[in-house]
Amino acid sequence: MPSPSLGTVLERIGQTQTPLPAPIAVAIGLAAFGASMAPSLWMITRYVHVMAHEGAHALAGSGTGWKVRAVILTPGGNGSTDVGPPGGLGFVIIGIVGYLGPSAFGLGAAKLISLGHSVAVLWLGLLFLALLLVTVRNKFGIGCVIVTGLLVYLVARYATVGADTAVAYGIAWFLLISGVRAVLEHGRNAGDAGNLYQVTHVRPGFWSLVWLAGTVVALLAGGALLV
Repeated sequence: MPSPSLGTVLERIGQTQTPLPAPIAVAIGLAAFGASMAPSLWMITRYVHVMAHEGAHALAGSGTGWKVRAVILTPGGNGSTDVGPPGGLGFVIIGIVGYLGPSAFGLGAAKLISLGHSVAVLWLGLLFLALLLVTVRNKFGIGCVIVTGLLVYLVARYATVGADTAVAYGIAWFLLISGVRAVLEHGRNAGDAGNLYQVTHVRPGFWSLVWLAGTVVALLAGGALLV
C-alpha cells in the first residue's frame, strides 16, 4: 500500500481524529508509566523529558524578552539553559517553569487529544523540536533533538491515523508522568531550586513542593482528559 502524499498527511492536522477508548488509553498510560519508571528504559526516555524541561526554560526566557544564549543536553541525562543577564523577576519565572514544563506540554497535548486533534500533537511537537534545535549548542544535544524529531516525523509522515493517535497519547502520558517522576527524584536538591534560592532567598524545599503540586495536578487533569 503506497504512502499517502505529504499534502494528504498535512491535511490531517486540521481534521479531527476520534479519541481512543478508555481501556486503550489506560493501557498506553501504563506503558508510559513503565517508560518513565523502569530504570533501564528511563536511561533512554529521560532525554525526551530533559528536552521538554530545557525547552520550557528557553521559551520562558524568550517570552520574557531575554536572550537565550545556549541550551546544553548532556549524556548523563542533565541539561542547562543559559539566558542572560541573570537576575530579576524574569529569572525567577524562567527558573520556576523548568520542572513544570514537561507536565504543561503533556497537559496541552492531552487537551488537544480530547478535542480530536491527535495528529496536531505530533506536528506541534516537531515545531517545538525545531525551535529547540536552534538554541542547542553541543553535539550530543543536537543529536538528541534530531533523532527525536526524526522519529516523530516518520510517524507523522508515514503512519496511519490510528498509529498517530496512539503515539500522541503516549507522548502526552509520558510527559505528564515523567514530570512528577523528575520532581520526586530531584526534590530540594534540584539545581533550579538552588538557583531560585540564590535570587529569592526562598528555601529549595518550597520550590520542590510547588513543582510537585503543579505536576500532580497536571497529571490528574491530563489523565482525566485522556480517559
